[in-house]
Amino acid sequence: GMAVPAALQRSVVAPAGRHTASLIFLHGSGDTGQGVRAWIKQILNQDMAFQHIKVIYPTAPLRPYTPMKGASSNVWFDRYKISNNCPEHIESIDSMCQRLTDLINDEVKNGIAKNRILIGGFSMGGGMAMHLAYRFHQELSGVFALSSFLSKDSAVYQALKRNESVLPELFQCHGTADALVLYSWGEETNKMLKSLGVSTSFHTFPEFNHELSRTELEQLKTWIIKKLPVEVAKTN
Repeated sequence: GMAVPAALQRSVVAPAGRHTASLIFLHGSGDTGQGVRAWIKQILNQDMAFQHIKVIYPTAPLRPYTPMKGASSNVWFDRYKISNNCPEHIESIDSMCQRLTDLINDEVKNGIAKNRILIGGFSMGGGMAMHLAYRFHQELSGVFALSSFLSKDSAVYQALKRNESVLPELFQCHGTADALVLYSWGEETNKMLKSLGVSTSFHTFPEFNHELSRTELEQLKTWIIKKLPVEVAKTN
């Protein structure tokens, strides 16, 4: 039969107390789970950690990446070029959706309900998270996308045009001076998702380039706790 791909490598921040919710954070292109965790830790002067939420930073496997002339990179999917006006490399997106579904299922097997799981990421990681949640896992609690975008004719939009169910809320952030993923691409993605029935918020960071900021991460943490509140222990 088919060889089953190995589980994705991951860096995990365990909850301080009882684990009742999970957060999956997807890094940007060329980074690793360990790398983005360290970057966040440097900005916040501590890990992004919670009392009840396990934080999982998976690493994308190495694959040839067309924008780097086919050199190997840790990317969630391939792109023909970095533009919002170009078709999606759907084959690589869909195969990674399978791999990340395995990660979600691991949490479900550990007793975490799907509506107690949040997924998001930085740059390409945010794009990946939107595909995963809005096309395949609409029961998730929410999605966040930091400095991210979807192509104009994204498969995400096609899926939502046919959709009837309640969708995960989207928390999006973007710097106005982003030279890699243009602010207008992020803004357009947000407007498009909103028009297709997604409840969205869009946070603008003036003068910020393609980076993470402390304010942004603090706002993200507040939103995470709002979406995944501490559960009161049920007494028998």
